[in-house]
Amino acid sequence: MTASALSTRPLGRTLVTGGAGFIGTAIAPLLDSATEIVAFDNLHPQIHSSGDRPEALDPRVTLVVGDVSVAEDWDRVLADFHPDTIIHLAAETGTGQSLSESTRHATVNVVGTTQMLDALRRNETMPGRIVLTSSRAVYGEGAWKNSDGDIAYPGQRSVAQLESAQWDFPDAEPVAMDASSVTPSPVSVYAATKLAQEHLIQTWADSFGVEAVVLRLQNVYGPGQSLINPYTGIMSLFCRMAMGGKSIPLYEDGAVRRDFILIDDVASAVVAAATVSPAPRRALDIGLGSVHTISDAAELISAEYGAPAPHVTGAYRLGDVRHAWADIDRAQRELDWTPQYSLRDGIHRLVNWINDQPDVQPA
Repeated sequence: MTASALSTRPLGRTLVTGGAGFIGTAIAPLLDSATEIVAFDNLHPQIHSSGDRPEALDPRVTLVVGDVSVAEDWDRVLADFHPDTIIHLAAETGTGQSLSESTRHATVNVVGTTQMLDALRRNETMPGRIVLTSSRAVYGEGAWKNSDGDIAYPGQRSVAQLESAQWDFPDAEPVAMDASSVTPSPVSVYAATKLAQEHLIQTWADSFGVEAVVLRLQNVYGPGQSLINPYTGIMSLFCRMAMGGKSIPLYEDGAVRRDFILIDDVASAVVAAATVSPAPRRALDIGLGSVHTISDAAELISAEYGAPAPHVTGAYRLGDVRHAWADIDRAQRELDWTPQYSLRDGIHRLVNWINDQPDVQPA
């Protein structure tokens, strides 16, 4: 579908779960067609150390503090507020953390989603559209192409493979993640819960005639991300290391490929997913659409701070995938959206923001 064939729908009353978080605060100023905005957030101390309303949250937003996994909290939200649009951001996001806190991730991500769906029915509320921010993690190691051109799914890398520093799969190259051609195959508890969210919302929405749009986000970073949560990505951690004059340590061989996308571009994609008409039917992949290694990112950050060059450690983390980047062609067509910031520009924005924050401690 071409951009000229697309139109927009008004947001109306808009509910944003996890609306006080990184993405929630970024999208709020862009919700121009919303007649009322409610953010439902538990202000988790891993992200919100003070427990107070974030200063960055748009003043138009009404903040309701509560837990998405608790039915009574949902009833408080929906008793007098009947959203036309729901943007479901609330989730536990730690890939490695999910292996030791599986119940916590499943409770928030899976039960929190089913509680939302049950509460909508219980409170006789039927939104026109639900947007879910899912994750590239649902693909696991994704699809790889061998030298004969055949596609295979090698599955999770074994401990033995990692301990012997066999980082890649032999005689194979990874391919871009694309919901229209690559089958999800989670290799972490977090990823499994995100795929479950997709299935739950899509099944429920289809049953009741609600539009559901799923966005599989690549590695999101940028101004506004938590500087105290170790599970929100490597970019802020790298910045704090370089700020302290340290050489950034790189896992595996430093050649892990990622698709780093600035929060500004993610925010515009989420808002497009909530407003574009017609609604995309298949999950869309949201990233910069280009490949960089973690070494590329670390070198750019080190240069910003004049820090020593990064160094390879050979360490690894269970649950991490080797390579991940998105094919964003369908997202560009079906959302009439294109990312605006290169990795270099995005890192420069992040560094400037971090340098302006009070009491930031080097890592």
